[in-house]
Amino acid sequence: MIATFAPKYDVDACLEEIRECLEKGWTGTGFKTAEFEEKWKEYTGLPNAHFLCSATAGLNMAVRILKEQNGWEDDAEIISTPITFVATNNAVLVNKLKIVFADVDDTLCLDPDDVERRITDKTKAVIFVGLGGNTGHYDKIAALCQKHGLKLILDAAHMAGTRYKGEIPGKEADAVVYSYHVTKPLSTADSGMLCFKEKQYDDLARKMSWNGMDKTSSPAKYDRHYRWKINVPCVADAYNGNSIMAAIALAQLPHLDEENAYRRRLVEWYEEELRGFAPVTLVEEPKECESARWLFQVLVEERDAIMEYMSEHGISCALHYLDNTEYPMYAHLHGTCPKAEYVSEHAISLPMHLGLERTDIAYICRTLKQYFEEKEQA
Repeated sequence: MIATFAPKYDVDACLEEIRECLEKGWTGTGFKTAEFEEKWKEYTGLPNAHFLCSATAGLNMAVRILKEQNGWEDDAEIISTPITFVATNNAVLVNKLKIVFADVDDTLCLDPDDVERRITDKTKAVIFVGLGGNTGHYDKIAALCQKHGLKLILDAAHMAGTRYKGEIPGKEADAVVYSYHVTKPLSTADSGMLCFKEKQYDDLARKMSWNGMDKTSSPAKYDRHYRWKINVPCVADAYNGNSIMAAIALAQLPHLDEENAYRRRLVEWYEEELRGFAPVTLVEEPKECESARWLFQVLVEERDAIMEYMSEHGISCALHYLDNTEYPMYAHLHGTCPKAEYVSEHAISLPMHLGLERTDIAYICRTLKQYFEEKEQA
């Protein structure tokens, strides 16, 4: 079976980094997480980076801190996309804010024109999801946020290594959240990074990410013998990352650009095979976007039947993502984003991983075309 995803690790480098943790007797938050945070800031050019247990944790904290520090009421609105992993939008509901969906465009990312139509006096922020690593029209969304005085959260879960006009996107965002989940371009088991623009927000995140404990509040005389005599000024979850995950990330980071370049080569092969084939619509990507290419998606009729057919021929495909209005907590917004509904019913993610070769891409595309040929002959 050709898998949809298959992570690849520099095993020797990973083991060397992990060995240092074990030999020092420290696998929790500490020296490796701090080292990777510095490496990530250097790599992205972002001013702050806080290593966490997951991207979901980063999204939840980003929304919470922006809400609390800017005095948003519970009826405040955040505009987001219905075509995303549900964690993106759950972060809004978890923080007792109102979600407003805007439709997607041909890049499958937020449509700037529709976003602007959805802005009201209650709108406080926009969450932009770089689906599959695609920047879409993120620059226009950033300009809209600046124009209307809105906060911008970049859900960059798929975008590790993505560049736009040669630069890592996100410097204009109030918060950027990355995922290092097992299938993502920079793969650990699971972890994430929260990158605030403002240092004060980064400082708050560090206090809140371990059950709300403020380690800076302990008087100096307690530092050595009474380290538990510290203040807990707020109720918060344990979102901190650990040194084992950071060790894997440190080992994988030097390979990220090269591996993303190979993913883009896979896309070139796919497009050579499928461009001009009428039953398949390719997803648009801006020319200035150098995508991490976590996904290769196409739009087809009879998507579910095609996925079954591909599976019968040894090819695993996937759906990214189900229109979130299909879930009960967002069902009241069903019908508000017709393009997103169409995408949800017609998008298919073809295999995208570093183990694929040119012959694999040819077989996948040949099998996809064969489905339509057999249907026409039936």
